[in-house]
Amino acid sequence: MNDRNSLAKGMAEAYMDGAVSIPYAFLRTYRALKLNDTEGMLLLHLIAFRQSEQNEFPMIEQLQERLGCSPGLVGQTLQKLMKQGFITIDEVYDSQSGVQSEKYNLSGLFQKIGTLLAAGELPLRGSGLSEEADTNPNPQTRAQEPSRVTPAPNAGTHNLFLLFEQEFGRPLTPMEYETINGWLDQDQYADELIRFALKESVFAGKLHFRYIDRILLEWSRNRVTNVEEARLHTQKFRTGR
Repeated sequence: MNDRNSLAKGMAEAYMDGAVSIPYAFLRTYRALKLNDTEGMLLLHLIAFRQSEQNEFPMIEQLQERLGCSPGLVGQTLQKLMKQGFITIDEVYDSQSGVQSEKYNLSGLFQKIGTLLAAGELPLRGSGLSEEADTNPNPQTRAQEPSRVTPAPNAGTHNLFLLFEQEFGRPLTPMEYETINGWLDQDQYADELIRFALKESVFAGKLHFRYIDRILLEWSRNRVTNVEEARLHTQKFRTGR
């Protein structure tokens, strides 16, 4: 009897801790959106932080604690979600306090869900694996159907993020992941040039992203395309020639 009372009390305290509103369409479509469980749970936690704790920009350490995975995996997942347009990071300026802050914007996620709704591509309510199996009664045919596997992230890019984390001695922030991704995808800087720019910033004792960005921009203006050209350009700069 005491155990039952203790259980009831514990459940009551859990419910009193608050509730979070999760769009049912998200639960129905996150597979159709090709999100894995880690990505789906991370998005749910971003929603929960915003609704329950009024925290629109939780730190990687906070997300790591909730998800139970490494900071590196959290950062990679955030970077992937930003690259695919599910989330963005907005800069917010409070004119009264003069404080500039950041927040996660999930409008991309809901736009993608809306697109599925408009196209009629959502699974029917109440449909499940048993109903899907009925449409294809031949188990041998089902076994031969190709499985949908989410492509693994590029190993070189993954190692680049790890290299930055090793040099900085800490996990990268979402904004820093976005910066590196911008160098690769928007600026089209070669992976080896980014690595060499990081090395140059360490050598100069100016280990911060703004300095690395200036190095890469300088090389781009001088049409430097590989490490050997970058090394020659740096030597000329240091000797004043």
